[in-house]
Amino acid sequence: MPTAATPPSITSPPGRLLVTPARDRPGGRDTAGETTTLALAPLIALSLGYFLVMLDVTIVNVALPDVRASLGAGPSALQWIVDGYSTVFAALLLFGGGATDRFGHRRVFLIGLGLFSAASVICGPSGSAHLLIAGRLGQGAGAALLVPASLALLQATFPDRATRARAIAVWGAVASVAFGAGPVVGGALVACWGWRAVFWLNLPLGALAVLLTLRHLPPRGKRPRARKTDAVGQLLAVVGLVAVTGGLNEAGTRGWTSPMVLAAFFIGVAALVSFVLTSQALESRAKGRPGRRVPLVRPSMFRSRSFTSATVIGMLISLGYYGMLFLATLYFQQERHLGALGAGLSLLPSVCMGLLAAPLIHRTVPRNGPWVPMAAGLGLGAAGFTGWLFAGPDTPYPVLLLALIATGLGQTVTALAATAAVVETAAASDAGVATAVFNVARQVGSTVGVALFGTFTATAQHFASGLRLSAGIAAAAFALGALLALRAASAASTRTA
Repeated sequence: MPTAATPPSITSPPGRLLVTPARDRPGGRDTAGETTTLALAPLIALSLGYFLVMLDVTIVNVALPDVRASLGAGPSALQWIVDGYSTVFAALLLFGGGATDRFGHRRVFLIGLGLFSAASVICGPSGSAHLLIAGRLGQGAGAALLVPASLALLQATFPDRATRARAIAVWGAVASVAFGAGPVVGGALVACWGWRAVFWLNLPLGALAVLLTLRHLPPRGKRPRARKTDAVGQLLAVVGLVAVTGGLNEAGTRGWTSPMVLAAFFIGVAALVSFVLTSQALESRAKGRPGRRVPLVRPSMFRSRSFTSATVIGMLISLGYYGMLFLATLYFQQERHLGALGAGLSLLPSVCMGLLAAPLIHRTVPRNGPWVPMAAGLGLGAAGFTGWLFAGPDTPYPVLLLALIATGLGQTVTALAATAAVVETAAASDAGVATAVFNVARQVGSTVGVALFGTFTATAQHFASGLRLSAGIAAAAFALGALLALRAASAASTRTA
C-alpha cells in the first residue's frame, strides 16, 4: 500500500519542500532512498510566467468601459482587444512548442517573457485602439512561447513523477488564482489608477520571473540538436488556427451564416487538413533517415491513447467551463444588474477553486495516477452545471453558489490532472509540442464554447433560456469527458496489472 505524502517539514532547507522519498511512491526512481525535494525558486519563476498569461485573460475585461471612453473604441475594436489576445495565443502555440524543442526550453521561456513584457509597454501608453490591439496581439505571441516552454521546463526540472505532479499542482493553482483574481484586481486598478494600470502591472511581475529564471533555472545539458524546420507546416498551422478561431470570434456578432465567417471556416479547415496531410507525409519520409525535415507535430503522437484522451478532455472542459463562465459574467451583470467588481466577486468561488484543487492533485495523482481524479472532477463538474438549469433573474445566490463551486473545482481538478497526463506521456524531445497541442485544444474549446453559448443566448427569446440550453451542453461535455477518463483509467490499470 502506498503511503500518504509527508507534509512540508518545518526543518526543510530554505526555498525547498521535503516530500516523500521516491522509493515509497509509484513511479519513483530514487533507489537510494534519499528525500526528493521540490525546489521553490524555479517553480515560482515558471508559475509567474503562467500567472501573467492567465491574468491577462480576465483582467482586461473589466477595463473595457474605460478603454472605450478613453480611446473612443467601437464594439469591433473592443472585441479584438479581448479576442485578439486569445486568437494569436492559440494560433502560435504549435510554433511555440516547436521552438521550445528546437532552441531550448529556458531560452524560449525567457524570449516569451521579454516579448510579453515589451507588448505590455506598448499597451500601457496606447493613444489609439489600433495600437492597443497591436500590443494585445504581441502579448498573445509572448504567451504562445511562455506556456509550452514553462511546461517543458517543469518536466525537465522535476523528472521524478511524484515531485512533478506536485509541481504541476502548484503551477496550476497559481494560474487559477490569477484567472480568478483578474476581475477583482482589474476592477481595483481601474478604480484607483485607470485602465492603463492593468498593463503596467505586468512589468514588475515579468522582471521578477526573468530574474528568478536566470538565477535558478540554468541551462540543462547540451543544446538540442538542430532539426530542419517544417516551415510549410508552421504556416499552415498558423493560417488554419487564426482562421478558425477568428471565425468563431466573429460568429458571435456577425452570425454563423455570415459570408466572412463561412469564408474563415473554409480557409481554416482547408489549411488544417493540408497541415495534417503534410505532417503525415513528412513523418513517413523521415523514418530511419536522420537529418530529414520532420513535421511540426508528429501524427504518431496521437497513437498514444493517454495523450489523445487527455487532449480531447482538455477541449471538452474548456468548451463547457469557459463558455458558461462567459454567460455567468453576463448573467450577473445583465440579469442581476451587478457592476464589474460585483460580478467578479460573485464568480470568485468558482474561478479560485485552484486553491482546493492543487492540494487534491498534490496527493492523489502521485498515488493513483491522473485518470481517477480526472474522472471524479468531470463528474463533479457535470453535476454542477445542472444547477444552472434552474437559474433565473431572481434565483437566490446560495443556490448558484453550489453550482459555481462544483464547476470550478471539477474543471480545475480535471485540467491539472490532464496536464499531468500529457507531461507524463510525452517524450522529452516532444515535450514542448505535446503541451502546445494540449493547450491549443483547450484554447479552441474555450473559443467554441464562448461563441456557441453566446449565440444561444443572443438568439433565444429570453436570456435564461439560452443559459439553460448552454448549461445542458456543458454538462454533456463533462459527462463525455468522464467516460473517456474512465476508459483510459481502465486501460492504464490493465497495463499495470
